[in-house]
Amino acid sequence: MGIIYSGPLFISIMATKEQIKQSQIATEGGRKFDGGKLRYGLLPPLALAETVKVLTFGAEKYEPDNWKQVPDSKRRYFDAAQRHLWAYKDNEVLDPESGIHHLAHAMCCLMFLYEHDVKYSKDV
Repeated sequence: MGIIYSGPLFISIMATKEQIKQSQIATEGGRKFDGGKLRYGLLPPLALAETVKVLTFGAEKYEPDNWKQVPDSKRRYFDAAQRHLWAYKDNEVLDPESGIHHLAHAMCCLMFLYEHDVKYSKDV
């Protein structure tokens, strides 16, 4: 095993394919049958951490999970994602209010938009 990324927030350790295969057929020692399961370790850690900063900022500004209650959410989160993307395209990297990367704000908006599309809202 080896460290693939070491930063202030994350340390990821990966086993080789052979080690994983052996752990699934082992008759002694540690076994873990996780083939076919979601691999959350594939999420990019820096993008994930920055997105969590946006979520924390929003939870402190409004309240935790406030995004679930926003009326006309699909239109509003689509528009907000576009504003952050266009600000980034215009070479503004950090959101002036939060000081957090515009792309992290856009990712957050897209996650909210997805959640509303599949679970929370009935708006068109």
